[in-house]
Amino acid sequence: MQGIELVFSIAVLIFSVIAHELAHGYTAEYLGDPTARLAGRLTWNPLRHLDPVGSFLVPMFSYLIGGFVFGWAKPVPYNPYNLKNQRWGTALVAVSGAAANLLIALFFSLVIRYREVLSISSPSFLEIAGTVVFLNILLAVFNLIPIPPLDGSKVLFSLLPYRFSFIPEFLERYSLLLIIFLIFFLWRFFIPFVFFLFSVFTGASF
Repeated sequence: MQGIELVFSIAVLIFSVIAHELAHGYTAEYLGDPTARLAGRLTWNPLRHLDPVGSFLVPMFSYLIGGFVFGWAKPVPYNPYNLKNQRWGTALVAVSGAAANLLIALFFSLVIRYREVLSISSPSFLEIAGTVVFLNILLAVFNLIPIPPLDGSKVLFSLLPYRFSFIPEFLERYSLLLIIFLIFFLWRFFIPFVFFLFSVFTGASF
């Protein structure tokens, strides 16, 4: 039973991270950059997006040690110099991934909230919907943390005045160490916020 739950959770994760990356690609395309389309990445075909480590090994490891899956797909490429809006284009591309995850979470949370109106009584389906909501909120929160290469860093860098250029330089220089520190020491402080958002979205506890 536990193995089936793990496989299903990884499948939900794969769907969610692909949606995240497609949002980046389509936003960049809308803003004038065709890089993702030319690279053949504007597709739901998982083979074009999956990362052996981030889409399989990390989710299994995180499930075994933490009870939930987490991971990523191969980043969709884009060229910021092609974007029509040079001031905010990068930030818009960055935030679109988290926005896609939150929209997915919102849709399935509405299904959970209005299950009686929709005549949905299957516990299995409601459990699936809850997993979709939780994982998409998790992905959105994690990716909005302002540490390179996470999307939140690109949003932060777009907001900072030039006189604070030393901040992006510092964060990019020590990004690997900061990511490791985040995962092993700081992430536990973000998890309660993920659970809180889950309750806000669905009206239920996880």
